[in-house]
Amino acid sequence: MSAESLAGLAPLVPVAAAALAALLYRWPNLREAASLAAGAVLLACVGALVGPVLAGARPEIVLVEMLPGLDLVFRVEPFGLLFALIVAVLWLPSTLYSIGYLRANGEAHQSRFFACFALAIASAIGVAFAGNLLTLFVFYEALTLVTWPLVTHHGGEEARRGGRVYLALLLGTSTLLFLPAIVATWVVAGTLDFVPGGILRGRVSYGMGTFLLLLFAFGIGKAALMPFHRWLPAAMVAPTPVSALLHAVAVVKAGVFCVVKIVVYVFGADGAVADFTPLVTVAAFTLVAASVVALRADNLKRRLAYSTVSQLAYVVLAVALLAPLSIVGAAIHVVAHAAGKITLFFAAGAVYTAAHKTMVSELDGLGRSMPWTFGAFALASLSMIGLPPAIGLTGKWFIEAGAAQAESVLASAAILVGTLLSAGYLLPIVHRAFLRPPPAGAAPHGEAPATMVVALVATAALTVLLFFWHDTPLALARGLLG
Repeated sequence: MSAESLAGLAPLVPVAAAALAALLYRWPNLREAASLAAGAVLLACVGALVGPVLAGARPEIVLVEMLPGLDLVFRVEPFGLLFALIVAVLWLPSTLYSIGYLRANGEAHQSRFFACFALAIASAIGVAFAGNLLTLFVFYEALTLVTWPLVTHHGGEEARRGGRVYLALLLGTSTLLFLPAIVATWVVAGTLDFVPGGILRGRVSYGMGTFLLLLFAFGIGKAALMPFHRWLPAAMVAPTPVSALLHAVAVVKAGVFCVVKIVVYVFGADGAVADFTPLVTVAAFTLVAASVVALRADNLKRRLAYSTVSQLAYVVLAVALLAPLSIVGAAIHVVAHAAGKITLFFAAGAVYTAAHKTMVSELDGLGRSMPWTFGAFALASLSMIGLPPAIGLTGKWFIEAGAAQAESVLASAAILVGTLLSAGYLLPIVHRAFLRPPPAGAAPHGEAPATMVVALVATAALTVLLFFWHDTPLALARGLLG
């Protein structure tokens, strides 16, 4: 099968999985087997593109012509393929984990859950393969809409309120900021294609370029820059597998992916079009401020949500520095955060399922009865902090080196403070679980269902494996440099 055919087939696989999930609602075993099979097929399709893309191929397929010279088009380049690989690799453990979580907690509307989850995967692949800003925007919006039923899955007032915040902020920022920035780019550049070196060079003034940059950065609400970050903690009313999808697999990754891709392929990485200092400042503030909020949060999912806001800011900060090393670091940190954060949320869901605990202050001694869960949590925490032997160290090493390359004292200081704060809000959880005795009279229990434990151990292992074998992600990340 040609590379172009594989690129066109990839998003259709999860769409087919969504249809099967709806059709097989009476046969849950078949429904879940179909979801797992679709995950394997998607991984095979995306994985088969790695060789050709690294060899220089850029598979392209036109989906539909909207206007003369303005198409919905897929064009696979290295960074987009890296994002697609993240989505494809993590869909399998996410599905396996979801099977155990939904059944163990007696969740309703499970077929709807698997269908919407698969559509979210399809939308994320569309974002990854988007060949221009129009295609990117269409799939970006589709991702918001198909994940809303997942955020409101429980159906209660709290879920509906969280869903309203989710839609209001994401649709509001994209409609009022992101879309006008795209239209303005079309007007001044005459194209929306992603081009190495950028399409705005020589077409806008420096001030106009800076204004457009900020429109894009804040309009991409999924990147969760403050003050447009509140949708992320609001969405924590969703079941834990959805939280993992939002934070690690698709939604926030789509946000920072869009920021990185637009900086490199719309503005250019040489700083000739816009002043990136305001974006560096906002990202540095978000990185530290969100870490402070996480440090004070007792609810485990809330702490992890603000950790995500902080970790996303590393990516935005890194690309805004415009240093070659930090741009590569931004791409690698997307991978590191995906593997680490999905493990942390999987662990949180396992704790809820097995022990019905949701607060950090309730975790004393749980590591003794749930060693696999908290062992995986510990490994993922090392990755988030940036310590060996986990892939998080690789991304942060490149980002910090890029900050030195750019001679940015602000960025270097923010990275250092953020790293210390991340240790401050993650390591005490591990300490509580393993080194504090359980409360007197605590009811005995074991691990969560096997499918959940297997999934979270697999993703934790991935953080370590990628530390030692990161040649392919690093090669794809370096594709951002041309």
